[in-house]
Amino acid sequence: MLIAPSLLSCDFSRFRDEIIRVDEAGADYMHLDVMDGHFVPNLTFGAPVIKKLRNATEKPFDVHLMISEPHRYIGDFADAGADIISFHVECDSDVDSTLKLIEERGVKPALAIKPNTPPEAILPYLDRLYMALVMTVEPGFGGQSFMPDMMPKVEFLKNEIEKRGLSTLVEVDGGIAKDTIATAAKAGVDICVAGTAVFGEKDAKAAIDTLKALCE
Repeated sequence: MLIAPSLLSCDFSRFRDEIIRVDEAGADYMHLDVMDGHFVPNLTFGAPVIKKLRNATEKPFDVHLMISEPHRYIGDFADAGADIISFHVECDSDVDSTLKLIEERGVKPALAIKPNTPPEAILPYLDRLYMALVMTVEPGFGGQSFMPDMMPKVEFLKNEIEKRGLSTLVEVDGGIAKDTIATAAKAGVDICVAGTAVFGEKDAKAAIDTLKALCE
C-alpha cells in the first residue's frame, strides 16, 4: 500500500514544514487538493502555492483538481510541478481534451469519480490513465467518514484493469484511518490518501507505518 498524506489536513501556517515532516516519515506521494468553491463547497489553494512548495520534497505531487473547468488550468499546474493531475469526470470540461492537455505536458493523467458516479464513467478513458481515483467521501472537506460501499467500484476497476492488461493504479480518498484501510487494501486499492490519520498524529512515521502494516 502506498500512502499519500492529504495536505488538506496539515497545519497551513507551517505548510512547507508539514510536507518535510511527512516526507521524512515515509510518505509515498503528497496529495494536494485544489478546490474552487464552485465544483465543491470549499476553497483551498492553487498553482502558485503548489509551485512555491515544490522544492520542499522530491516525492511526487499528486494534485487532485476539484474544480469546474480543469482544462483552463492544466498548464498552470504542470508548470507548478504536478507529477500527477487528477480531475473529475463530473466537471464542466471535456474529458478527452483535458486528458490530452495533461498528456502533452508530460504529466501523469488521472480521473476521479464522486460517490454517486458509477465506475463505468471511467472506462472509455482507462487505457490512458496512470491512476483512477475513487472518492470514498463526498469531496469538499476533510475528516469525513469512509464509505465502505464504494469498494465494489474499486473491485470493478481492478478487474477491468487486469482484463485489459494495464498498470493503472487505483487510489481512494476520504475517511482512511486505522479502522478502514484494511477494507481498502482487501478491495485492491493501490494508493490511500490519508489526512487526519497522518497529520492528526504527533508521530507521522508511526502513523504511516501503522497504516501500511494494517494492509499486510
